[in-house]
Amino acid sequence: MNTKDVKKIIKDTAYRRMCGKDSEKKAANYLLDYCKKLGVDAVIESFPTACGDVKSSKLIADGVEIPCEGYENCGSGKVTAPLLYMPNVDKYSLSQVKGKVVMIDSSYMDYFTYQDIEKAGAVGFITRNGDMNQPHHDIDVMVLHEGTCKNRKMLAANINIKDQFKMIKMGTKEVTIEVEQDEYMGTSQNVVASIPGLKDEWIVMSAHYDSRYLSLGSYDNMTGCVSLLYAMEKLSKGAPHNYGIKFVFCGGEELGELGSLAYVDKHKDELDKYMLNVNVDMIGTYLGKFHARVSAEEKLANYIEYTCAMKAWPIGVRVGAYSSDSTAFAGFGVPALSFARQAEDEAAPIHNRYDTPAVLSEKQILTDCDFICEFVREFADGAVCPIGRDIPEKVKKELDDHLNIKKLED
Repeated sequence: MNTKDVKKIIKDTAYRRMCGKDSEKKAANYLLDYCKKLGVDAVIESFPTACGDVKSSKLIADGVEIPCEGYENCGSGKVTAPLLYMPNVDKYSLSQVKGKVVMIDSSYMDYFTYQDIEKAGAVGFITRNGDMNQPHHDIDVMVLHEGTCKNRKMLAANINIKDQFKMIKMGTKEVTIEVEQDEYMGTSQNVVASIPGLKDEWIVMSAHYDSRYLSLGSYDNMTGCVSLLYAMEKLSKGAPHNYGIKFVFCGGEELGELGSLAYVDKHKDELDKYMLNVNVDMIGTYLGKFHARVSAEEKLANYIEYTCAMKAWPIGVRVGAYSSDSTAFAGFGVPALSFARQAEDEAAPIHNRYDTPAVLSEKQILTDCDFICEFVREFADGAVCPIGRDIPEKVKKELDDHLNIKKLED
């Protein structure tokens, strides 16, 4: 793979790839065809996901219409109620929630906040996205995940932060949220390719290929997918390795690691044969720091630090959960880590119109890909994979909090 190949992949997939929609399926088929072009067996594994097509949405604040996007999958209807701006989720704030529409100071609604305000009697909620200093007025299309709203759906809208500021500054007292949509059970998919090894045990590489509504997702995370294709091309030539290598291109990561969770659920009887998950989420920017987040024993973090120092590869290493597909594997007992070259928002922002091929260096993508590929090769060719399967308790708690495992089991 050369810079021309990388540029073509990034260009071919520079469109919004929304979970459960035709655009995501188009990208999945593109990746499937590319795997086959490299001579590696690959299949699509589909999984259901709740979807919504919003026909109309409206937010009225004290009689003034505010531009908004209704949440997909939040239901249809109309609600009018007092507005409560709730920047913190604390006991006092929750005591004020009943019968109100809650505006939170966040770009998304997380599981725990939703459960708290739902139990406290909220009748709707508003989130916001954007930047006060950016000239545009983009509003992201958000999805109320079915796992988040398992007890009761609330009508919801997303607005731009400039309008949030205006509403709070003007002391908005009452709001009306109105949403009309068609809800249905859609289909997302993972693309899974395999290079068998001498052992029936596996190193699993993963990366997500879906994007957010406002984003072309070139950086987040078609670059990660390129790293899998790069490794696939290189490692297939040296096969068989001692360990087999699986490549999982995950759908639905932006909605809460849906694809990787569907994958580990489908393959739960095989997980004891998965020795390590290496997830790649965003590489190849001109600016940015390369780092690893290790959801496994401390020894693996030490190993990465020592090897990178000897190879003159600058890296920052931490032990903990990471908000990407490695959490699904680690949350269900597979030692995992995520690699990323993370740029500051000023240099390469994600989840908005600025995530485009313009922030990427094809040369840096290949340099990052080569490092990641060689890291995987060392484990695939190892006589044994020495990584312990006991994940530290502190990391387990972070994983549980991120994946809502304990809450969902309860």
